[in-house]
Amino acid sequence: MDYIKYIRKYMGHRPVILNGTSVLILDQTNKVLLQKRTYPDKIWGLPGGIMEMGESLEETGIREVYEETGLYINNLQLLDIYSGKELYKKLPNEDEFYLVNMVYYTHEYHGEMIVNKEEGLELRFFSLKELPEEMVGSHRKFINDFIKKMNL
Repeated sequence: MDYIKYIRKYMGHRPVILNGTSVLILDQTNKVLLQKRTYPDKIWGLPGGIMEMGESLEETGIREVYEETGLYINNLQLLDIYSGKELYKKLPNEDEFYLVNMVYYTHEYHGEMIVNKEEGLELRFFSLKELPEEMVGSHRKFINDFIKKMNL
């Protein structure tokens, strides 16, 4: 089931609360995998997305990472839970939402990295100290919080 379509059928564009995950996938040198998104704005961000009914947050992260990157991930570690007015979004289609986002990190991944052309334009590992300028602001914060937590 597509939860967003389901909830929008009843709520229209009005603000809703959505649960989601973002995942920092780190290689052996602590470079982080980012996806250049097709929507919105063609900017870089972490893989992740919105929880479907019946999923755990970890399952959401695993599913979204596979859908967006072709990679299988293991051993998700919780970085933090983010919520509040800073995670309010109004999309170009007028949908409004407040996100409760569980952010995980892992060094364990395998598979062939494949760009999902519907959701992304490019996948690339970046140094934690040399992130792209055009990036989802909240995702930059998540990465900076990871750097602080790990004393990197």
